[in-house]
Amino acid sequence: MIIEALLYAATLPLTGKAHRKFIGYSVNLWSRAGRCARDWADHEEKSRDAIRAAAAGLRQKRTAVVLGSGLLRDVPINELVRDFDTVVLIDLVHLASVRLWLAAKGYRNVRLIERDLSGYDELAAGQEAEPLGFLRSVPYLDFVVSANLLSQIGRGVKRRHEAEAERMPDDTVERLIAAHLDGLSGISCRSCLVTDIAYAVIDRNGKTHEEADLLHGVPPPPAKAAWTWPVAPLGEESKDYKIEHKVIAAW
Repeated sequence: MIIEALLYAATLPLTGKAHRKFIGYSVNLWSRAGRCARDWADHEEKSRDAIRAAAAGLRQKRTAVVLGSGLLRDVPINELVRDFDTVVLIDLVHLASVRLWLAAKGYRNVRLIERDLSGYDELAAGQEAEPLGFLRSVPYLDFVVSANLLSQIGRGVKRRHEAEAERMPDDTVERLIAAHLDGLSGISCRSCLVTDIAYAVIDRNGKTHEEADLLHGVPPPPAKAAWTWPVAPLGEESKDYKIEHKVIAAW
């Protein structure tokens, strides 16, 4: 807990006030990723492989944008930095540990941007949600990655919608998930979607006790790869059950 507290404190002054409330979530994710490193390794490598495959064969590699860059564990950042003129990493929070690692690497072509990619505030203001519309103004854009972000948008929007249901459309969650997918499919450059689409709670005997669609009925694009991510192995949340997510990659 001391390390987590230090990481939180180091990240706080580096983060805009509007996004500081999300630092705790990012620190918790960092902590779990460390505890579950062995169990998450295959998922992270498959995510990186999907992004590599999606970027292969591009004629031009000027600017790459990574949506939901997070801890960079599931992003082939070394290859992106090597191959593209500019790499833009976008997330609500960029932890101090990530910033320090990037600085230590000496990468001069990486840009960090804090941004809410959900589109919730646009919808709340009565506007048509177009959360990825800003990509149209990114110069020389050749590649966009949505890196294990979409289901997190769904979870975050669901929590906000439940607290403010009286002022938001009933289908807020579905509309914003669809808006993300539409934004990716509508850009003129190549894109890669890596997202978990469902989860299951499984006991130590292999019996499934709970399942849910993380995209809330919104169909994802056809997958070119799929795998299982042991988000919470036995012992992480309970000695009696584990939580597994189904992940797809599309490009």
